[in-house]
Amino acid sequence: MPLYMYFPFLYFPEDKTEYIPAAISMFIFMVITVLAFRLVIRISKRQAEKAKKFEEQLNLTDDHKKE
Repeated sequence: MPLYMYFPFLYFPEDKTEYIPAAISMFIFMVITVLAFRLVIRISKRQAEKAKKFEEQLNLTDDHKKE
């Protein structure tokens, strides 16, 4: 069976201006992805700081119990 029979859904337009909307939407989604990734990192850092403070607070109370 010829290779082109496996890919009937591929479409390569003659007029290359049809790629412009796809490129614009890809750019928009990439920007949104980067912003979401940075937001997740920022929230993760805040949670790590809170967890560190909480652990320090627990260690201080444990030290008082040991004495």
